[in-house]
Amino acid sequence: MFENLTDRLSRTLKNLRGQGRLSEDNIRDSLREVRMALLEADVALPVVKEFIERVREKALGQEVISSLSPGQALIKVVNDELVSIMGESQAKIDLNQKPPVIVLMAGLQGAGKTTTVAKLARRLRETEKKAVMVASADVYRPAAIDQLQTLASEVGVEFFPSHKDQQPLSIARDAVAAARKASADVLILDTAGRLAIDQQMMDEIRAIHEAVEPAETLFVVDSMTGQDAANTAKAFNDALPLSGVVLTKIDGDARGGAALSVRHITGKPIKFIGSGEKTDALEAFHPDRIASRILGMGDILSLVEQAQEKVDHEKAEKLARKVRKGKGFDLEDLRDQFAQMENMGGLGNLIDKLPGMGAGVTQAMQNPAHAKQMKRMVAIIDSMTPLERRKPEVINGSRKRRVALGSGTQIQDVNRLLKQHKQMQRMMKKMGGKGGMANMMRGMKGRLPPGFPM
Repeated sequence: MFENLTDRLSRTLKNLRGQGRLSEDNIRDSLREVRMALLEADVALPVVKEFIERVREKALGQEVISSLSPGQALIKVVNDELVSIMGESQAKIDLNQKPPVIVLMAGLQGAGKTTTVAKLARRLRETEKKAVMVASADVYRPAAIDQLQTLASEVGVEFFPSHKDQQPLSIARDAVAAARKASADVLILDTAGRLAIDQQMMDEIRAIHEAVEPAETLFVVDSMTGQDAANTAKAFNDALPLSGVVLTKIDGDARGGAALSVRHITGKPIKFIGSGEKTDALEAFHPDRIASRILGMGDILSLVEQAQEKVDHEKAEKLARKVRKGKGFDLEDLRDQFAQMENMGGLGNLIDKLPGMGAGVTQAMQNPAHAKQMKRMVAIIDSMTPLERRKPEVINGSRKRRVALGSGTQIQDVNRLLKQHKQMQRMMKKMGGKGGMANMMRGMKGRLPPGFPM
């Protein structure tokens, strides 16, 4: 996410290292680079101008704390301004109203609106413990209603049936009545998208808005369209009282222009960011955490929250006890770790949130080849007998041939997996012995990125 901007800003700010004070001279060149980085990231020009001016005002003549370098001091100023421009604090969805709380979704066709309805429904059901109903008033796009019905079943929420022969306004009113009757806490109403903003679309969604009086009106927009995303959101906001924005396809956005422009141009907060097609891939938007990620400082808080929500804590504790007792880390344990990683969005998603990982590392880890490789390794482990998974040392040449044949891989792939497992086994042994994590970190020294705390 935002790899190009992260890489450019990191290189620019590194140039200030070793200087004792932030002055007009050593800041001018850096700010020129920051300005170019933001423009290349497709951030709207008025946003760039205001951002640069505010950073210049705060940075000029600032005394550098004895323990910090000027580069770090400027990073602090840039970080604070990034947070400010994106909205200071997390804007939550308003659920403190008489149920059913109605959430109206708007957006252009192709932005991922229907998928976002399902993602939000799942999030409200799982994290807020709400009874959610979803309904579709999109009678124009073929199979839009069927798609939402399938997704509703997948995420375990109630679906209000509608038909393409009905009027959108009629569907909306009936859905509200059905949500009340079913004692639903939240009703999420999907509306039709268009390929472009048109008067008919605006009139229709305004009529629905007036009829159902939603607590939240969220505009769903594709972040990969850059500052056009912010301009489209503004056009909708001028016609409709939006309460917030959801940025989708954030995993494919190497620039970051939309995230940095939306709040400034629309005056409305970004409430959620979505990545990928999976229904659990929706995160609350925290400006401070996103700023940290843009500056290559990671997002440990989101990583911890993700782990709390999606890691099987019983299995994790079982593995921890096993390691502490000095028992081996076997191939079944390795398979469990792969599964946990997949639940947390894959290796690329984890790397993106870790501090000290450059844009190049993040991009490399988000390569689809890595996900494919992980699936191949799981297939190899699944092709083994329970004995082989618990005691990899018994796997000889003939067993390797059988496992390779059963998993559709080569013997070299089996050898590579066994070698990687052995390395992880050694690491786990260090973690379980005296000194624990400190020993493991020392063992990893040299393989971690520069600046990683040891």
